[in-house]
Amino acid sequence: MALSKSMHARNRYKDKPPDFAYLASKYPHFKQHVQMNLNGRVSLNFKDPEAVRALTCTLLKEDFGLSIDIPLERLIPTVPLRLNYIHWVEDLIGHQESDRSTLRRGIDIGTGASCIYPLLGATLNGWYFLATEVDDMCFNYAKKNVEQNNLSDLIKVVKVPQKTLLMDALKEESEIIYDFCMCNPPFFANQLEAKGINSRNPRRPPPSSVNTGGITEIMAEGGELEFVKRIIHDSLQLKKRLRWYSCMLGKKCSLAPLKKELRIQGVPKVTFTEFCQGRTMRWALAWSFYDDVTVPSPPSKRRKLEKPRKPITFVVLESMMKELALKAASLGCETVEGTVVLTTWIEKILTDLKVQHKRVPCGNEEVSLFLTAIENSWIHLRRRKRERVRQLREVPRAPEDVIQALEEKKATPRESGSSQDVAQATEESALCRPALSEGESATVGGHCLGQESLSQEEIPEAMGDERSEERGGMVVVESCTGSNNGAQDQETSEQLGSAVGEKVKHLQGATGPYLFKCLIKVKKEVDDALIEMHWVAGQNRDLMNQLCTYIRNQIFRLVAS
Repeated sequence: MALSKSMHARNRYKDKPPDFAYLASKYPHFKQHVQMNLNGRVSLNFKDPEAVRALTCTLLKEDFGLSIDIPLERLIPTVPLRLNYIHWVEDLIGHQESDRSTLRRGIDIGTGASCIYPLLGATLNGWYFLATEVDDMCFNYAKKNVEQNNLSDLIKVVKVPQKTLLMDALKEESEIIYDFCMCNPPFFANQLEAKGINSRNPRRPPPSSVNTGGITEIMAEGGELEFVKRIIHDSLQLKKRLRWYSCMLGKKCSLAPLKKELRIQGVPKVTFTEFCQGRTMRWALAWSFYDDVTVPSPPSKRRKLEKPRKPITFVVLESMMKELALKAASLGCETVEGTVVLTTWIEKILTDLKVQHKRVPCGNEEVSLFLTAIENSWIHLRRRKRERVRQLREVPRAPEDVIQALEEKKATPRESGSSQDVAQATEESALCRPALSEGESATVGGHCLGQESLSQEEIPEAMGDERSEERGGMVVVESCTGSNNGAQDQETSEQLGSAVGEKVKHLQGATGPYLFKCLIKVKKEVDDALIEMHWVAGQNRDLMNQLCTYIRNQIFRLVAS
């Protein structure tokens, strides 16, 4: 049963589907319809109406002690699906196991030859049923099934004229208040619909079971939509003669227009649900005119069987984490090993990308970051940086005499050794400044990796031979002190510094719509580290895939450099 997990919680078949092998060993009339393959697995041909009938009769006998006869020319009900409906009615009327002493009354519109709803309701809960039927053959079989199970005191089967629903059936019982009505209406409007022509999505697989049933059971003028609308119009006249009105639906597309009809008519209490059995889905609608009834919550819009999406993952080896720790130590930060230093580098990458992030509580041997991406800043990053460098190069140069005057003014006796000291101080202050508040930058032991400390990709190759040098795989921008182009270099440094400052400001104050939100988990696996990215919400899951790829590549480049 592919959808058994979506059955009603109290359905006995939810976690324990029928054991065909056991049933075949106990019931000879069922055994003749089962098949056994070479692996010893027992199966049933659900396209054979006799096999389906044998299964229904066997389950009713085994699990409920009911003996019934059903003609092949009429609808053969499936027990688990009908049981779902019974349990949902229990929810509607607030039935408890201890309520057997309280007589509950229900109406089954079009009970069918099996009379299955009244038989199940009376057997399980002791409910009284008024069961109506328009077809002569169905009426005769229904009466016979009630009598042979000794339930005539709880089930009254009545023959009613064609197109009779509730009004005519309740004429003789004007004083009785019923708790509910049930109905499995004819689903189709004509023979073409019944055969699936122009009514079934061609992408859906064909039905896995045979479609049996008489004309009055499977077809009605206007199909199930018009049939249920007639019940709605009857309920507008009867109103509080029934506490709950309900109908099963074979098409999900019928649900919305019927809910709209109830809303137009001003019905105060409306709810719906879905029934699942195997690959079969059915829906049910219920409404009430009572203010004191408890309305069961409808199922979630998301399919209950939707499996949680697996996270995107990649692994960082122990040797790579040691290398990352050495690089952090070479920049003056306290040496931290394991998942902490890896998380710190990830936070550094996210900060440079203007991706909002903050650490969230998690388990031992694990660090978690909650991310909110406001803009796509990781695509074509190199191209944008090259463009920025090109623009900086095009900044107008100061006149030569002004540059020379500035150089003479800055010259000091310590000129020979000061340039390197200033550059080193600038680097250390940038790479090991005090940590910002949580979620603004990555911290390691009270220090953080600076904005200029990513790999060579952070400062394009075009700048490498003019204003940068590599130290331990990190690119460091030289101080403008002693430069031949002091004014221009100073302006360049100021613009780069302002760009770094803008990143932090953006991270602190970014609000409004977001691209996506996700959770990064850095876990320790033996000696290595596992990075997981879990989707939370957003516009496009592919964007998270791209960001994961970017982070992974940046970490690998840091190690390789």
